[in-house]
Amino acid sequence: MSRCFLLNRFIYTDKELEKHYENKNIKPSYHDAKFLGSTLHYAKICKNDTLPILIFIHGAPGAWYGYMNLMDDTILQKHYTMIAIDRIGYGKSSYGHAELSTQMQALSILQIIEAENKTHKKVRLLGRSYGSPIAAWLAIRYPQLIECLYMVSPVIDPNAEKFYWFSSIGKWHPMQWLLPDFLNVATKEKYAHVSEMKKMKGQWKNLFVPTYVVVGENDHIADTANYSYAKQKLKSAPAYFYKLKNTGHLVTYEQPGFIRQLLLEKE
Repeated sequence: MSRCFLLNRFIYTDKELEKHYENKNIKPSYHDAKFLGSTLHYAKICKNDTLPILIFIHGAPGAWYGYMNLMDDTILQKHYTMIAIDRIGYGKSSYGHAELSTQMQALSILQIIEAENKTHKKVRLLGRSYGSPIAAWLAIRYPQLIECLYMVSPVIDPNAEKFYWFSSIGKWHPMQWLLPDFLNVATKEKYAHVSEMKKMKGQWKNLFVPTYVVVGENDHIADTANYSYAKQKLKSAPAYFYKLKNTGHLVTYEQPGFIRQLLLEKE
């Protein structure tokens, strides 16, 4: 499974989140939506409800607060209403229930876009790792709603999925009893990911919205073949590619200034 979230923090409790935000001028509001029997939880930072929406989609495993450093960015707060989502199976979104379909994950996020986008301005999507193809699916199918797509450390090449010697351990039923549910969900997603990306192979030609692909040169979690794959597939959209030196898989943590600059580039 991807270690991107494990390298940072497993879980923030509600008390820890309250502590983090107690002295901040702008705090997130928390919301829940229903999608085909699943609960979808998300955090929203809104300084001005006339601002365009920027949506963050995490990888596997993950939670909305994996984007907390960007949500707390006071410059970004002046330019966007920011929404960070717990994907189905993680955080407070039907925790422990694995939704393996990229399409269904994307449609659950579409529901939030439609509910929150009161200004009817086009939104921006930033997906990291396994969140990238989910964001891309939305941009492909609903270009009328999406202004820009940002794929950070994307895992999109079905022939470049990384499996480690310990990857299969999470599939053993005795081990699943010992692991927290979010790791079991991530394992199930990992073993379904190749087939899901094969389904998307023919869809990339239908991606027309401006797309930014950002990877770290030292990414040892997502194979660098994903960067080459994106260059090969993104022929219809205005596409911009960045490979950052001295940077690993956690680009949004290691290079928040660069990500901010990218997000403000077309403002």
